[in-house]
Amino acid sequence: MKKQVKKAVLAYSGGLDTSIIIPWLKENYGCEVIAVAANVGQGEELDGLVAKAKKTGALDCFIEDVTHEFIYDFIFPTLKAGAVYEGEYLLGTSFARPVIARRIVEIALREGADAIAHGCTGKGNDQVRFELAIKAFAPNMTVIAPWREWDIKSREEAISYAEARNIPLAINRETNYSKDKNIWHLSHEGMDLENPANAPLYDKILELGVSPEKAPDTPEIISVGFERGIPVSLNGQKLDGAPLITALNAAGGRHGVGIVDMVENRLVGMKSRGVYETPGGTILYKAHALLEQLTLDRDTQHMKHQLAVRFAELVYNGQWFTPLREALSAFVDKTQERVTGEVKLKLYKGNIIPQGMTSPCSLHDLELASFGDSDYDQSDAGGFINLFGLPVKVQALTSGK
Repeated sequence: MKKQVKKAVLAYSGGLDTSIIIPWLKENYGCEVIAVAANVGQGEELDGLVAKAKKTGALDCFIEDVTHEFIYDFIFPTLKAGAVYEGEYLLGTSFARPVIARRIVEIALREGADAIAHGCTGKGNDQVRFELAIKAFAPNMTVIAPWREWDIKSREEAISYAEARNIPLAINRETNYSKDKNIWHLSHEGMDLENPANAPLYDKILELGVSPEKAPDTPEIISVGFERGIPVSLNGQKLDGAPLITALNAAGGRHGVGIVDMVENRLVGMKSRGVYETPGGTILYKAHALLEQLTLDRDTQHMKHQLAVRFAELVYNGQWFTPLREALSAFVDKTQERVTGEVKLKLYKGNIIPQGMTSPCSLHDLELASFGDSDYDQSDAGGFINLFGLPVKVQALTSGK
């Protein structure tokens, strides 16, 4: 027996899964459905969603703009941490889920809903990300995950379900990639990409830019400014987060920057192949890492690299609203007090080539590091090496005894 539900709030994107969930909830739970679409910078994908949701059977549909908090409360803290999942994935879908889920919980509580529904599959990571966030803000809320309940087994069957109910879709069986788009990235999964042996059809799937082969033959020089680890300017012009990322997406996209094809380890235990487009984010990560080379001391920089791996795992696994993530962010914020300055980069056919950087907090002492004349007493190095190498010397002298 299904739990009795009077009103459910659905995390709604207007895509295949959430489009069919509205009638499915009404048919199987007999409840009212309120659709909530979070604007995280996906642009035209939001067009017509309210009308579509209501036509499909929703009592109401709210479009909530959370782009600013997405950027400043999730994207930039992750950027400052230097967190990259398995060395390649810049976490575009991962850190969008907690900000969306938090807003959905707020609306569910405001509207007196007794359930929250989502369209995540039982094979994926997003079900965990959504539901951990729901537990953080509404621990007793009922969660309905149709993919874990219904008889639909594939996206093809989901399309048939929609067609039988005259639900309009923006895809068909030939363009049935699973995509996720926001201001930070665009992901592609499914169809021919499921087999790692297949080369991605970039001319067919890329939307934020072009492949490096089709990028211009002329490079482009840009400069990115940071204050305490947060990007604040592009080419000397102060910009808020959204226009800055948008401009970098355009620049990086033009030059084939930020395309990742990887087989990743999902939290649920299986491997999954996907293609990610993150042109602006890739530029920001490169610029930020270069500036940290100039401004962080060695021990802090090395420890930060170690913790970045754990930070990325927390974000990927949906553990944003946890004490450990908050503690790591506190450490990161302390490290970023000196990460201020400007980085110049050359964009050319998929490459990001450093062109110099400056910072008022630079730890690089040109006179000290120079091969030229300086006040550095090179004879000091002998004593340092003797002490640093003492364990090696003792090991050699005592071996075989």
